[in-house]
Amino acid sequence: MCRVLGVTRSWYYKYKSRGPTKRQREDQSFMLRIKAIFEESGKTYGAGRIAKKLRDEDIRVGKNRVHRLMRANGLKVKTTKRFKVTTNSDHKRPVAPNLVNQNFTAEAPDRLWTGDITYIWTAQGWLYLAVVLDVYSRRIVGWSMNRRMTDDLVVTAFKNALARRNPLSGLIFHSDRGSQYCSKRFRALVKGSGGEQSMSATGCCYDNAITESFFGTLKRELVHHCLFVTRQAAQSRIFRYIEGFYNRKRIHSAIDYLSPEQFEERLLKMAA
Repeated sequence: MCRVLGVTRSWYYKYKSRGPTKRQREDQSFMLRIKAIFEESGKTYGAGRIAKKLRDEDIRVGKNRVHRLMRANGLKVKTTKRFKVTTNSDHKRPVAPNLVNQNFTAEAPDRLWTGDITYIWTAQGWLYLAVVLDVYSRRIVGWSMNRRMTDDLVVTAFKNALARRNPLSGLIFHSDRGSQYCSKRFRALVKGSGGEQSMSATGCCYDNAITESFFGTLKRELVHHCLFVTRQAAQSRIFRYIEGFYNRKRIHSAIDYLSPEQFEERLLKMAA
């Protein structure tokens, strides 16, 4: 072997017995935190978010290096699956104008909310989830789950949001043209709260992209990796995801790599 390599026997054994290099030791140390953060996120954080979390801990490591280490150690982020549309716009109920026009920005919390409905399969049948999302912080401020996709589903979610946030008059609530959001009960609820409804154009998913994005995240990070035996089991897991992880811990690139709760807390500190 030494003759083939063109080195002395003493050099070969010295090289063979040497320990890991400085960079290899760093990689081993980094991997301990990378794997811990990856597992804490429910295997949902990619290299970008993990690199940001490491920088928050004063661990200086780049996104490319994190990506390399994750790939070398078999850490793969959960992937997305398609899901069907639940909107029924084929109705004769009144439709509100589109006040948002894909401009999903807000200067403060509780100025612009969005809402939508999605579905989750369980062994007992479908479970429907309605959410209310605050555009400023991306926080889910209200939600409701039911075995039926009726007016009650969206009314309960909106009432939940009102009770938790108590928004000032002038709030805009944006949704698609689903019959639930066009119902007399829901329209009266929004108007009675001092809010104004806004609705997407027919068949344009981009007009409510921010809520669709949340549902995509929920499906990718939780739903598509679970087999729910009962609706109650699904409700419990979704509750823990929204309140225990998404609102409190999950960081978003759109809000300076903070969680919705952290982003709102930063606003309060700046205003103090």
